[in-house]
Amino acid sequence: MQDILFDFIAKYISLTDDERNALLSLDLFRSVKKGTILLKEGQKSKDVYFILKGCIRKYYIINGEEKTTDFYTEMEGLTPHCVTNNAPSEYFISCVEDTILTVANPDIGVEINAKFPKFDIMCRMLSEELLAKEQINFDEFKTSSPEQRYLNLVQKRPDLIQRVPQHQLASFLGIKPQSLSRLRARILEKKS
Repeated sequence: MQDILFDFIAKYISLTDDERNALLSLDLFRSVKKGTILLKEGQKSKDVYFILKGCIRKYYIINGEEKTTDFYTEMEGLTPHCVTNNAPSEYFISCVEDTILTVANPDIGVEINAKFPKFDIMCRMLSEELLAKEQINFDEFKTSSPEQRYLNLVQKRPDLIQRVPQHQLASFLGIKPQSLSRLRARILEKKS
């Protein structure tokens, strides 16, 4: 798994052997079983995640109903709000599949960035990319119909269609599972 991480990092910065060894010495890698809840509503945490293999889901429980707001898959990172604001989490994070990820915290980040300043540059680049992606996704969601959201998902993240249970996918799209079934049928009908 370390090679996957190092290949990803190489897209942004080059690492010396010392830097690679420093990262490996931190014992960041974790294997987590499908269904494991990484963060619960009301819990405080300092854990920051980067997915090497698998899928995790972020969701709220509102009036007893799960509302999925995002899925994170290979080569995506997630810093829960509670890490940055030191407040209890307002949502849950759980594994949709068996997942291999890195788990770090801000203290590790500060230590690594102090020793190796180029990691700070990489983190800034990743943050800028993530912010831009989140803004685009939010705008698309707010300005599109459920059918357009589904078609966007099929185009941009087709893997989720196979990897994620239908009720979670429907929640992510802002519709009920029955509506998702009807929507899929309508789309198939249009194609034939």
